[in-house]
Amino acid sequence: MKLIQTVEVRQVVTERSKQTLAASFFQRKQQLERECDQLRFEQKRVEKSGKHPPALVKHYFAKEIDERIEKIKLLEFQLEQLRILPLGSELKERDVEALIEVNVGDRWEEVTKARAIIIEDGVVKEIR
Repeated sequence: MKLIQTVEVRQVVTERSKQTLAASFFQRKQQLERECDQLRFEQKRVEKSGKHPPALVKHYFAKEIDERIEKIKLLEFQLEQLRILPLGSELKERDVEALIEVNVGDRWEEVTKARAIIIEDGVVKEIR
C-alpha cells in the first residue's frame, strides 16, 4: 500500500544562499515600497475625483498602506536575522508530499517518522 506523507525541505545556509535570500527579501521590500507609493498616488487621485467620501477613502488607503508597511518591517527583521544566521544552519524552505510504500511487517514508527530533504546551493545533499 502507498501512503502520502509530508516531507520537510530544508536549505543549508551557505554564503551563496545567504546572498540569494537577501536579494529576494530586498526585492520584495522594494516592490512593497513601490506599492505604497502607488497607493498614495491613487489616494490623491480618488480624493480629487470627489466621487467618494474623503474619510472613507483615507481609511481604505491607510489600511492598505499599513498592511504593506507591516510586511516591510517583517522583511527588514528577516534580513537582520539572515545577517546573523551562522553558515551551516538549516532553514525550512517548504513542505512537499511524498509517496511511501507500506508493507505487512513494516514498523509503523519507521513508516510515520518525520522525513526531510536537505538542499545545499540547489543540490540535494541528504535525505533523512
